[in-house]
Amino acid sequence: MTSLPAPEVVQNADAAGVADSGAARLITSLGEAQRAGREPHIALTGGSMGSAIIAAVLRRPERDQVDWSRVSVWWGDERYLPAGDPERNDTQNDRAGLLELGLDPDRVHRVPGPGETESVEEAAAVYGASLRSHGAGAFEVAMFGVGPDGHIASLFPHHPAQRIDGEIAVPVHDSPKPPPLRVSLTFEAINRSRQVWFMVAGEAKAAAVSAALAPDTERWDIPAVGARGTEATVWLVDHTALNAKT
Repeated sequence: MTSLPAPEVVQNADAAGVADSGAARLITSLGEAQRAGREPHIALTGGSMGSAIIAAVLRRPERDQVDWSRVSVWWGDERYLPAGDPERNDTQNDRAGLLELGLDPDRVHRVPGPGETESVEEAAAVYGASLRSHGAGAFEVAMFGVGPDGHIASLFPHHPAQRIDGEIAVPVHDSPKPPPLRVSLTFEAINRSRQVWFMVAGEAKAAAVSAALAPDTERWDIPAVGARGTEATVWLVDHTALNAKT
């Protein structure tokens, strides 16, 4: 079995630096993929950092190096809420200017919510089928925030959704962080990604970062440990997330 590259840690001064660093790397990675003849798929994250990276990409003139109309966009997880709900990850990304990048709307793949599906189980099945039908077998880049408890996407510590095998997307019940119903990519799907990036800022995340980077931490306890890219795993962190006591 081929060993995966060791995670790379890139320290930035603050949250804005994490966003700027992520934006520059995303533009570079997508440009390189397209020049190599690939039509890249990416997995986005919600929250303040996910939206900050989109805003940072829009500020960079070199974004025009990427043909955004040939980039397919997905989400690592989504709250099972109606389309347009302000708590949805895709709504937050839209407000940050996602569609201003020049994406083809047909390549923006949103997790269906109530009104489009009868249950969170159906939403996960539809999303997983869409991933398969569009050939998203490997994301060029999958981006994740990390919770103070070490969760990524909607894969939480000691939650049974971590242990569902043979699926790309799974329903999540009883999420310890509201709302309780969500759809998440599985580790099986995440770990097909060429690159996995974690984007973390703030002292509240320092314990999770430290645990995730420790050699003997178990995925069951700190789910971020279980996400690895086949070509690169990168931690883009700010000073306080990496060195809370200094």
